[in-house]
Parts: sequence; structure tokens; C-alpha cells
Amino acid sequence: MRYSQLELMEMAVAEGEKARLHSPPNPWVGAVVVDTHGVVVAEGHTQVPGESHAEVEALRRAGDRARGATLVVTLEPCCHVGRTGPCTDAIVRAGIAKVVIGTLDPDTRMAGEGVDQLRASGVDVEVGIHEAMVSDQLAPYLWHRRTRRPYVVAKVAATLDGVVAMADGSSQWITSAAARRDAHVLRAQSQAIIVGAGTVRRDNPQLTARLDDIILEPLRVVLGAAPKDSLVHPCLERSGDLGQILDELGELEVLQVLLEGGPRTTSAFFEQDLINHVVWYVAPAFGGGEGTLGALQTLTTSTIDSLRRGRVVRVAQIGDDVRVDVEI
Repeated sequence: MRYSQLELMEMAVAEGEKARLHSPPNPWVGAVVVDTHGVVVAEGHTQVPGESHAEVEALRRAGDRARGATLVVTLEPCCHVGRTGPCTDAIVRAGIAKVVIGTLDPDTRMAGEGVDQLRASGVDVEVGIHEAMVSDQLAPYLWHRRTRRPYVVAKVAATLDGVVAMADGSSQWITSAAARRDAHVLRAQSQAIIVGAGTVRRDNPQLTARLDDIILEPLRVVLGAAPKDSLVHPCLERSGDLGQILDELGELEVLQVLLEGGPRTTSAFFEQDLINHVVWYVAPAFGGGEGTLGALQTLTTSTIDSLRRGRVVRVAQIGDDVRVDVEI
């Protein structure tokens, strides 16, 4: 069976997803080797930092079958020496005839240089296959490389009318156990979690992913000063300009931040246009207005023209709840 380039890139994207939890700060890249008859002979994904990238892993598995074959890879192969050697050199040595790339790497050490080196070595290169899909998958990495700041994902769990805490202050649990398990995956996909000191004082959260296959728990960042007896885990306490805090986390190679603060913290990030993506868990319940706490209670919007609009990229039912993903 011969696969189209789009189908092969979809395979590479699926392979890259296997690296999502363990490859950061490297990108979670997938690669597929297909021979001249259209047969997929090997797949590979990025290993933990310091070990092989997706291309090298796929070539290793392909062995001699890589000679004259096509390599389909989600991100432009690296051409510099970092924790590992250049993937472009490995591709040329393996005898790959053609490389099909989902999207270019905006890293200043790359930005097309990998493509140029491959072409200079006689390798046929095609760029931009299923680019929208690949860019969505790698959005946190691409954003970090372009801005040097982490990609900010705001998580909210609320009733249908947007309530996150009841009149007595109780909030556990508005959403189902299934939604909370899904939120733990979000934590595992993030290298840092940000909460406000008020959330720490009120809920004393663990802020851990609690997944069996996670290698490192995310860094915990508390905005403001919280009582020491409320900090059950090591964390960074920061105050001041939110943009500067994101700059600092970017320097620490944090690719994605999960914002789990209360309404005041989340509203502050919205006010400063610092949110890239929202994951909103909606429970089929109603909290009402009297004395309850709204998810964005301190966010002000003066006119209809100043509404903060986004694009719905995913809607899924999780247990009794609904998860809505919005790209800002």
C-alpha cells in the first residue's frame, strides 16, 4: 500500500505525540522512513534530552533500508551540535534520498539552515506538508523559540454559568473525576504551573501531575507570598511584572506554563494578553450569582468591540463534563 505524503505526515505526528511528556525542552518530533516502494520501514520519536532525536531514532531502526528512502519528519532536522550531534549529518550518512518536513524550526540556530545543508548535500527536500497540524502539535515549542517565553495555557473548571466556587468558598469538586484526570495530563505536558497565593492559601494544592509515566513533575510557581505552612512542595515565589516572570521561565527552558490560578490571577493574565490557549472544563451544573465566585470575576470588558475572542479548536465530552479548547 502506498501512502500519500499527508498520510505519512499524520503517522509522524502520531509518533511525535509519544514524546510529548519526556522530550522537553526538546520538541516532541516524530519521523517515518518509507522505502522506494512506499513501504514504511521504521518510525521514531524524540527521546529524553541528551539522547537521540526522532530522525536518528527512525534511521537507527531502519538500518540499511534507509538508503535511497524518504524520511518524513514533523520538524526541520537540526544542523547544530547541542546535547546530540546534527541530525542533518546522520540523514546524509544514512543515504536518505528525500526529506519531507512539516514545518521549519524557528530556533535561531536553524530557521532553514537545516534544509539548506540537506539540499547542499544532494538530498531532495520538501517543506510545509500538513503544516497547520504540525504547528498545532508543536505550538508551545514554536512559540518559545519565536518569543523566548513559554506558551501559556489557562485551565478553568466551572459550572455552565461560569462559577468556580460557591458562596461558602467550596470548589472541590465542580467537575468529575474524569475531567480531573484529564487535567493531570495537562500538568504533565507543562514544565511549570502558576497559581496565585490566594489559591495556595485557600486550597493548599499539590500541583503535581500524578501520572505513572511522567519523568519530572512541573515546576511550581506561586505569585505573591503564601504562608509557609501552605507550601507543601518546593516552589518558586514570584511577584511583580507577569511578563518578566514569563521571561524568567523562558530562560529556564520552560516551553509550556499551565495557569491554574483563581479568578484574579487568570484575569490578570487575560488583561495583559499573556494567554495563548484556554482549556475550559464545563460541568453540567449551575452555581448562580449571589455570593459565588466567577471564573473571570475581576476581568473587565468595557465594550462589545473589546471582547477577548478566540478560536475553538476542540470540543470533547469527558465523563459528565465537556472540555472546550480555545486558541487565543
